[in-house]
Amino acid sequence: MADELVRRAQKFINTYNVAGIPTVAEDGVTGWGTMYALTRCLQHELGLTALSDNFGPGTLAALEAGYPRLDAGTVPSANFCRIIQSALYCKGYDGGEIDGTYNERVSASVSRLKSDMGVASSYPGDAVTPKVFKGLLNMDAYVRVDGGSTGIRDVQRLLNRRYVTRRDFFVIPCDGRHSRDVAKSMLLAIQYELGMADGVATGVFGPGTQAGLKQRTVSTGSTGVWVELFTAGMVLNHRGVPLTASFTGAVQSAVSAFQQFTRLPVTGRGDYPTWASLLVSTGDPNRAGTASDCVTTITPARARTLYDSGYRYVGRYLSNVPGFPLDKEIKPGELATIAAHGLRCFPIYQTYGAEAAYFRNSQGAVDAYAAIDRAAHYGFEPGTRIFFAVDFDALDHEITSSILPHFRSIHRVLAADGRYEAGIYGPRNVCSRVGGEGLTTASFVSDMSTGFSGNLGYALPGDWAYDQIATITIGSGEGAIEIDKNIASGRDRGQNSFDPRPQSTAPDGRFGASGRPALLRDIQAYLESEGLPEKGGGPEGAVQLFSTTEAFGLLMEHDGIITDVAAQLRIRKAMLMCPLLWEIRKLQSLDLLFDHGVVTYHTTVDWDPTDQYVKRDSSTGLGQIFAVTAIDARNHLIDQGRLDASRLDPDDDRDVWDVWQKLNGDNYSDNTYNIRHVAYALMHAGSMMGRGLPALDYPDTSTRLCFQRYRGFGDVAQRDGHTQLGLYRVIENHFAPLR
Repeated sequence: MADELVRRAQKFINTYNVAGIPTVAEDGVTGWGTMYALTRCLQHELGLTALSDNFGPGTLAALEAGYPRLDAGTVPSANFCRIIQSALYCKGYDGGEIDGTYNERVSASVSRLKSDMGVASSYPGDAVTPKVFKGLLNMDAYVRVDGGSTGIRDVQRLLNRRYVTRRDFFVIPCDGRHSRDVAKSMLLAIQYELGMADGVATGVFGPGTQAGLKQRTVSTGSTGVWVELFTAGMVLNHRGVPLTASFTGAVQSAVSAFQQFTRLPVTGRGDYPTWASLLVSTGDPNRAGTASDCVTTITPARARTLYDSGYRYVGRYLSNVPGFPLDKEIKPGELATIAAHGLRCFPIYQTYGAEAAYFRNSQGAVDAYAAIDRAAHYGFEPGTRIFFAVDFDALDHEITSSILPHFRSIHRVLAADGRYEAGIYGPRNVCSRVGGEGLTTASFVSDMSTGFSGNLGYALPGDWAYDQIATITIGSGEGAIEIDKNIASGRDRGQNSFDPRPQSTAPDGRFGASGRPALLRDIQAYLESEGLPEKGGGPEGAVQLFSTTEAFGLLMEHDGIITDVAAQLRIRKAMLMCPLLWEIRKLQSLDLLFDHGVVTYHTTVDWDPTDQYVKRDSSTGLGQIFAVTAIDARNHLIDQGRLDASRLDPDDDRDVWDVWQKLNGDNYSDNTYNIRHVAYALMHAGSMMGRGLPALDYPDTSTRLCFQRYRGFGDVAQRDGHTQLGLYRVIENHFAPLR
């Protein structure tokens, strides 16, 4: 909602006509653009020539040297004052009309701001000091916000009050929410109390900090600053105790519960392992783990090393990442080796998953169906939990826009299939948000990435099953193996009995009538999740000719032809069925007008050249394929020795007209030729996309690119490629068990 006072601040910024100070939108909404512009205005007033968005050391040093206290008697100019007034309005405080006067209203607001920050005792009076100014020109809140807790705000104000005068400590938000800045400030506070000098204290949980905390155990009866900092850590981890300087019996009980939760030795004391688990995501990385995950094949020698080193669980991958050389997939016989040596395996599914762009509704369905297929192939029994990977530092908005929709599809597919449960691998915030929506039943937490914003400032998820804390090498000789060491909570126990399903390279047979209702239901559910309902769903004003049920019925009428063509070309039936079903479902009345236009072009001498529907060629038939596309695909397969026929000329109207009529099938009454050339076009697409000719073991990425190229070029083709790959996986989920 627009704020007229913020709009006035933006209008003030726009009075500057100075290179390096941008014009801002006068929309009345406080944002980083406005705060950055005010920072540049300040730098200009300070006489700095290199203006930037960053309120960095140079800006701070200039303020400290020239204006250590800005108030009614020291503010050097009206515009200098207007910057303060504008920033106050942007923060939600009274800015005193932005009139260039440091009046009583400005004075009262600055005093209130410093009180909210917790620094009023460190910086008494109504003057703006350099660090307060730095805090004024950012987007931090100094009052509790929605979702913030009073207890965390108490910790934030304590840290500001006690340490703001130290050189490297800056005002942190007091909004009641834990964050990266708060986590770093906690470490700085501990380092200051350990006696580290400015410049030595860095906010990093290094050897000096670890050694110092080993000497700072607190327990029942302890009092003072170390208890206060310890309970601050408990508050930030949502452990149900208040900020206090006295280690009471209630604190002891809460500590014992936290130790039990994190699988630490239950001592009830604030000892080093507990300090570490409160302060950094790994906790003490040297503690013993009973679980591991690795990209390395588990041989008998390596299995013995794991067991003898105290490990009982090992995470292994159901698939490789397409296009990457690392071979991390489970090998034949490996699971039997794991079980024979007293270990249990939990499966991980990751193809890529290292950036937000990967995650979407359709990809979630693809991953879910592929994971089901691979888990069944390796013999993981029903009830096994598959951990789907989010292997990057996802920001909160990326979780909302990309990761949650992705996992909604995973949850839907796994729930409908009924064999496996969904788990998640990722940073704390990702795991908590996905699990909090009920989309997963346990988390495998990538806590080893201590610098991730999704780990810093977030508590260990309540549903954690495995906590990844360190990469180590154990064993020697043939038994040496590099693993990620994990703590196991007992929530997931993996599996130690496997019934592998051999992977078949046999062609697909005909699909029996008894299985069709279930396949149709899954197709309907998937297309609806992708925004295509049972009926309609096309562009506004378009009349679509078939519902999903009708399109499916028409496809099944041609199951015999599809089966024969797929077998002859040695491709999966699902690969041929996907574009056919998609094009039938999307067929609209306008397509019939274009068909009529092609007939007019080739059979009428005096057709109207202004008629937009008259064309030499159009997509036609069940697969909506162009004659030129069919000719090019046909010629390619002839050149590859895969088709024994005569080449045709795509520039010859006679060849185009002859092929188009066969593709049209006399108004869709004979679709054999069309279906065969859809398959040819898909095979040609594979070659054009650099993926080689499709085959029975064609990988998903290559299949998606074939679908994408079949649809054409651009964003729509790319989107439809992803959607059709999901549809492919839906169909494959029904066909694979029949081979």
